[in-house]
Amino acid sequence: MSVNILHCPVMKNEVLQSFPITDCNASCSMIDCTLGEGGHSEMMLSAYPGLRIVGLDRDAQIIKKAEERLSVFGDRFQSVNTWFDDYLRDHELGTVDFILFDLGISIFHYQESQRGFSFQKKEEILDMRLCVDSSLSAYEVVNEYSQDDLADVIYNYGEERYSRRIAKAIVDARTKNPIRTSGELENVIFNSVPVNYRYGRIHPATRTFQAIRIEVNKELDRIEPALDAAIGCLKPKGRIAVITFHSLEDRIAKWTFKKHLAMDKPDIVLLNKKPLEPTREECEINPPSRSAKLRVVEKLGT
Repeated sequence: MSVNILHCPVMKNEVLQSFPITDCNASCSMIDCTLGEGGHSEMMLSAYPGLRIVGLDRDAQIIKKAEERLSVFGDRFQSVNTWFDDYLRDHELGTVDFILFDLGISIFHYQESQRGFSFQKKEEILDMRLCVDSSLSAYEVVNEYSQDDLADVIYNYGEERYSRRIAKAIVDARTKNPIRTSGELENVIFNSVPVNYRYGRIHPATRTFQAIRIEVNKELDRIEPALDAAIGCLKPKGRIAVITFHSLEDRIAKWTFKKHLAMDKPDIVLLNKKPLEPTREECEINPPSRSAKLRVVEKLGT
């Protein structure tokens, strides 16, 4: 049975304050590049009656949830089932007031998708695809990648110190039987790491599951080209807000913006030299927000 838990959008006040339009009734446009269940879009549409939003998500299942949630806003909201980098690359230049990226995945994927994103859902088949039409799944990564390639994925995308030990354990285990479920993979990882690492601050499978998910969906490969394209889509004085949840995402966002700032004629300005972080109160109410960072840039021009 579906638990139907709605994802709680992070840093809502900070996102609202990042919006470039001061007249709440003015006609304006926004692209929500990571629509999810529509929490941020719902907040923005409620606050700005003149706002129209295009919401993007590659997961058709979660788009349906967002469409139901946002149906009260009528034609002010439109959804598109696509990857954000593909959509932005083909979008008309200089036409958007605000573009939001809330990177990472929704609680829906952990709790309801039944695709093996969470090692706590032990019976779910390893899949981890945000787009179920994609050819590569977590099952193929775990059961078909070479030991060296697995170790590289786990280290590069999970920053896991025991990546080579975990990769060897996975290869050893799959020679006996394929690793089919998230619980089977979690068990292999748990037993492969040192005892004192098994009971640390985070579960020892956390980083490996993150790494495999990133590999399956090519998440990091999409960020820089999407941000480059997003800057081109903005009107002068339009803004981009990017929420990241781990150092890999944040590093790419930071580097991409620095690249634009270093151009002979910079096309953006940073609105916060250091990324904003959630308040202590928000972290207590919504623990997943603890690692969030928000970077905001404004398009130069008149």
